[in-house]
Amino acid sequence: MALPGWMLYLIHTLFPANTRRPTELGADVLIIATGAILFYILIIKGRWRHVWTEWITTVDHKKIAVLYLIGALAMLFRAGVDALMLRTQLALPHQGLLSALEYDQLFTTHGTIMIFFMAMPFIFALFNAVIPLQIGSRDVAFPRLNAMSFWLFAFGALLLNMSFVVGGSPSAGWTAYPPLSENVFLPGVGQNYYLMSLLIAGIGTTMTGINFVVTILRMRAPGMTLMKLPLFAWSALMTSALIIFAFPPLTVALSMTLIDRLFQSSFFTLGHGGMPMMYVNLFWLFGHPEVYIVVLPAFGIFSEVVATFSSKRLFGYEVMVASLVSIMFLAYGTWVHHFFTMGAGPAVNAFFGLSTMLIAIPTGVKIFNWIFTMWGGRIRMTVAMLYQMAFIPTFVIGGATGIILATVPVDYQFHNTYFLVAHFHNVLIGGTLFGLLSGMYYWWPKMFGMKLDEHQGKWAFWLFFLGFWVTFFPQYLLGLEGMQRRMNTYPFGLGWHMLNVISTIGAFGMGAAFLVLVYNVVWSLRHGERDVTGDAWDGRTLEWAIPSPAPEYNFARIPVVNDRDPWWAMKESGATLANSLSASDIHAIELPKSTPVPFLLGASFFLFGFGMVFSWWYVAILGLLCVIGTLIYSGFNYEEHAMLSADAIRGTEASLGRLQA
Repeated sequence: MALPGWMLYLIHTLFPANTRRPTELGADVLIIATGAILFYILIIKGRWRHVWTEWITTVDHKKIAVLYLIGALAMLFRAGVDALMLRTQLALPHQGLLSALEYDQLFTTHGTIMIFFMAMPFIFALFNAVIPLQIGSRDVAFPRLNAMSFWLFAFGALLLNMSFVVGGSPSAGWTAYPPLSENVFLPGVGQNYYLMSLLIAGIGTTMTGINFVVTILRMRAPGMTLMKLPLFAWSALMTSALIIFAFPPLTVALSMTLIDRLFQSSFFTLGHGGMPMMYVNLFWLFGHPEVYIVVLPAFGIFSEVVATFSSKRLFGYEVMVASLVSIMFLAYGTWVHHFFTMGAGPAVNAFFGLSTMLIAIPTGVKIFNWIFTMWGGRIRMTVAMLYQMAFIPTFVIGGATGIILATVPVDYQFHNTYFLVAHFHNVLIGGTLFGLLSGMYYWWPKMFGMKLDEHQGKWAFWLFFLGFWVTFFPQYLLGLEGMQRRMNTYPFGLGWHMLNVISTIGAFGMGAAFLVLVYNVVWSLRHGERDVTGDAWDGRTLEWAIPSPAPEYNFARIPVVNDRDPWWAMKESGATLANSLSASDIHAIELPKSTPVPFLLGASFFLFGFGMVFSWWYVAILGLLCVIGTLIYSGFNYEEHAMLSADAIRGTEASLGRLQA
């Protein structure tokens, strides 16, 4: 029996030939199997109500942190598998594992997911888990907005990952330069997925930036002046300021590209008077501050880790703060170094070459301050500290190669080679990912109430660290030998073969490290050492002054801060929050109520985005109306808070042994 025409149209639109290849069909099987398992757990086992009330509708910053972390680790797996497939393709000349189109698709999704859907949510996971506790606050400034930010990220990530099996993946690279991203060169819906997913997630990211700026500036505990703010909170403040000013240019560039594709305008279409270079400038006005958006939090993490595990006050605090602030400003003055070869002229190139070298000074200051903090300290080599120690030489080499690339004549030789690929990953993995993994191990007890196993963690660290250098050091040499990036194959006889084999072996070593990490997480959730004190590492800042995991209200009584390391000072004086808390000190607390609005808003944006991807205007309009309706409902819903009684708080504190008799 012949299928109806509308059904044939749907099948050919949603599942074109490039989604029916073995890799995509394998992904379909995994998706169906995962969906069946979730259905069994949630519906058959009756866990749906718990998941809905405790997680999907939550506005508690600590639970949102866990959701962000789960999403980040899932995206690390997806993008990591992409990277392994790319490296396998390049291990030998004339490999036939991937076609040119498949290679371009994996290359695009790998970079896009790692930057926007792995690094950013990982950072926001740690911001949400730590910042309100560090500054002595009961929540972020805008709890509902915080939940909206997460669900916009989640549905944006879902939209991008759907492209692999529904409609086709984007393939214009993670930067999506025109004219390659225009309809003439890239028909189909893959690039629309890229544009809509980043626009949706970008709205959530911008809201997160605003939220944490307000939280840090307006919700600090009494006595916590800006110059008593922990370094991680300072890094969060500078990162959030960068987000607020860096993401609008990206939003403009993506919106104009989408209008070009869907409505046949010509903002960037060269044949119709458009200017592709305008896109390049807009993208890198975002893109270079983005490098520091993902690196500055690592600087803050390492500042906390090195002080804690050296049992010393951080050396040169004021200079560290000044360097963070200066990096925030200087980050906006270096974007042209990404396209020195595009003919801007010697004066422009010289200016941006010098500005790029200048930004290395405040970055280098931190390295010396961390070393001086460790000097004479009682260093404990935990997993978090190992990532700190590995970061220093790794980032120094990454920074030095960045200075090499800032030298304009040298950049003309290395541009678009694997030297640049190695430098980029040297900085972002050796900086950002090392820092995020250090922070995860450091604050895991605070988030979940138990430690990750240190022995397994060290195995994962050494596999990851050695795998990293085995992967990327050969790529510096490949760049010197002239291998261009974005090549899906190469001929025999160029001397690239053995270096690519070594690089691929290292990549699989990093993949093994990820598997050990996942095993460690699963094992520790069942058998890990419990944190019964709330102060798992003998910490210095306020998050270690309360139980692990923190109660929903965080602090039964907001602390008064008199020192840069307030918890350390309290312990030295013997006046901790636990032994100074009496029943009369506890009063009822107003807390934000759970609400389905953020989830519904994310789902509405997803519906709108899906309609825009396929130019199904009725679906897009329905999604947009749902967005507007959800916002109107939220605006008129005034029951946003509920009172937690003093008796309930006293009961919780007494059960934790923190209330005076």
